[in-house]
Amino acid sequence: MTAVDMTLEQALRERRSVRGFQDEPVPRATLEEVFGLAQLAPSNCNVQPWKVFVASGEVRDELRRRMVERASTGEPVRPDYDELPRFEGVYRQRQVDCAVELYQNMGITRDDKEGRARASLRNFELFDAPHVAFFGMERDFGVTVALDVGMYLQSLWLTMAAYGIGACAQGSMRYYPDDVRAVFGEPESTAILCGMSFGFEDPDVAANQTRVGRAPLSESVIFRDKL
Repeated sequence: MTAVDMTLEQALRERRSVRGFQDEPVPRATLEEVFGLAQLAPSNCNVQPWKVFVASGEVRDELRRRMVERASTGEPVRPDYDELPRFEGVYRQRQVDCAVELYQNMGITRDDKEGRARASLRNFELFDAPHVAFFGMERDFGVTVALDVGMYLQSLWLTMAAYGIGACAQGSMRYYPDDVRAVFGEPESTAILCGMSFGFEDPDVAANQTRVGRAPLSESVIFRDKL
């Protein structure tokens, strides 16, 4: 199936987090098509606030090297936005269920501290993806504008799915934003929200066998037409 004949429903169903990639890079022409389509994402007053930095080749290698070194030595993270979500109740349970499914596929037990640390470091190794994109915006923009960046990221992810490109959105890609700014020559006013490793999926990677479901519609959506 190609991007030409894949429906929106199929793209939504195909899209998932891929955590293992082939070495083969995505052709530049394909990248420009995919990111060009994502540019059509909606935004408040059409301000198009997203700033996207795509690293490949030597640039990708340098950013990976820096992040792996910082993470493996326990260097404190320095995200541009300090708010970290706290999940409780059903949200916490969904998070745990996802982690259990992933770790089981990777052969990592609950008490395997070394295995869990290694799994965490894989984020900064970009899961061996040949490309990584960082998503940012002007530092002074607030939550409403960040929602626009989120809609852009979703549009990009669905487009990648249609083109047969695997991807994994990563909050960990915001932990060392100074490196991203330094490598791309960006000013301090550009804040990094998250990142995404992407490329062609390696089906032999155990983590890629992970499948998680979704809650019933009734748990998330309320339909009402009478008082």
